[in-house]
Amino acid sequence: MCESRPLNSPSMVATLTSTPPSFLPLWRRKVPTFNPTQCLGTGKEALEISSNGYIKTNTTGFPEKGISTRPGTSSTPRPPRPRRIILVRHGESEGNVDETVYTRVPDPKIDLTEKGKAEAEECGWRIREMIEKDGANDWKVYFYVSPYKRTLETLRHLGLAFERSRISGMREEPRIREQDFGNFQDREKMRLDKALRLRYGRFFYRFPNGESAADVYDRITGFRETLKADIDIGRFQPPGEQSPNVNLIIVSHGLALRVFLMRWYKWTVQQFEGLNNMGNGNLIVMQKGYGGRYSLSMHHNEEELREFGLTDEMLIDQEWQKTARIGELNYDCPMVNSFFPHFEDEGCIT
Repeated sequence: MCESRPLNSPSMVATLTSTPPSFLPLWRRKVPTFNPTQCLGTGKEALEISSNGYIKTNTTGFPEKGISTRPGTSSTPRPPRPRRIILVRHGESEGNVDETVYTRVPDPKIDLTEKGKAEAEECGWRIREMIEKDGANDWKVYFYVSPYKRTLETLRHLGLAFERSRISGMREEPRIREQDFGNFQDREKMRLDKALRLRYGRFFYRFPNGESAADVYDRITGFRETLKADIDIGRFQPPGEQSPNVNLIIVSHGLALRVFLMRWYKWTVQQFEGLNNMGNGNLIVMQKGYGGRYSLSMHHNEEELREFGLTDEMLIDQEWQKTARIGELNYDCPMVNSFFPHFEDEGCIT
C-alpha cells in the first residue's frame, strides 16, 4: 500500500530535491530561458540567414511585423525603397476583340492575341529603356502578376527584355486579379449590366454574382499593405545587396490598377470615377520623389496625367508628393479646402 506524505514533510522535500530534473513535477522544474536565436547557432550564422544582411528582432513568424536593425546598432534604418512602381495593363486579349469569348471561355483563361503579345514585349523594352536612362549598373526588376492567363502571358513576353541577372524575383498575386463579372457571361445581359453601372455609379455597382469596384478596393487594400511591408523589409533586394535601383512592376488589369492608384493616393470615389482606362500594354509610373514618396509627376507630364483623368486637385497633390517626405501629411490639401465652402472666406486655395 502506497504511503501518503504531505508535500512539506522532510522526507518529501528530500525526495524532491534529490530527484533528477526529468522526473520532477512541472511545478518544481526550472524553465529554461528561451532565446529565439538559439536555433540559428552563432550570431554570425543568424545574420547570414536573415534577410538582406539585417538582424530581425521579430519573433512572431511574420516578417511584415518585424523591425530590422543593422548589426551593432540600436537604430532601425529601412532598406532603400524601390526607385519605381510600374503599373502595366495586360496586352490585347481575345476578349478585348470579341466579347462573345466571355460566354464560352472562363475569364481567367482568356488568351492574348498576337497583337497583345507584341504589345507586351514592346512594353518590356520601353521599361528597360526607361530604367537604363538612370545610368545605374546594379538595377533590377521584381514582378507582381495577376494569375489570369492574359496577365501571365503579358509578363512572359514583357520579360523577354530582361536577362535572368536583372530579375530579382516574381510573385503571382490573386488580389490584383480582374474584377469578377460573374463566371460565364451572357453577352446581352452584360451589356445591360454595364449600362446600369453607368447609371448607378462605376464604383459601387456590383455585377450579379460578381464584384463591384468597391469590392476590388477591399482586396487591393490588403495587397497594398503587403506591398508596403515588402518594401519596408527590403524583400526585393538580392541577398547581401542594398540597392536603390530596384524597380517593381505590377502586371494586372485596367480597373484593378485604377483602384490601386485610388487606394495608394487616397483618391475619392468621384475622382476614381473620372479616371480613364489604360490602353492594352500601356503603363503608368509611380517614381520615387526627392523626399522618398512616390509621385506620378516624377515621370509623367501634366498632359499625360490629365488624359488619364487627373483633376487640378489631384495634379497639385502629385506635385506635393514629389518633394514630401515619408509620413508627412499635406495639411494644405486642396481637396479639404474645396470640400468645405466656408473656407473660401478664409482665403484658402482651392
